[in-house]
Amino acid sequence: MHRGILTAREKEVFELLVLGKTTKEIAEVLKISEKTVRNHISNVMQKLGVKGRSSAVVELLKLKEIHL
Repeated sequence: MHRGILTAREKEVFELLVLGKTTKEIAEVLKISEKTVRNHISNVMQKLGVKGRSSAVVELLKLKEIHL
């Protein structure tokens, strides 16, 4: 994996996710639909080859893509 695997929007979604925001809250903050939030999360999980949001968060932290 190389650095910078997330799009700017995916990064925003996951940075809110690690703050404990729900899909609905993320959608409201970013002014996008909940479906779009879920799509971003699914895309990132596919890129990382992981199942589940928490696994994606752990991988992104390890890769220093997002920070706590």
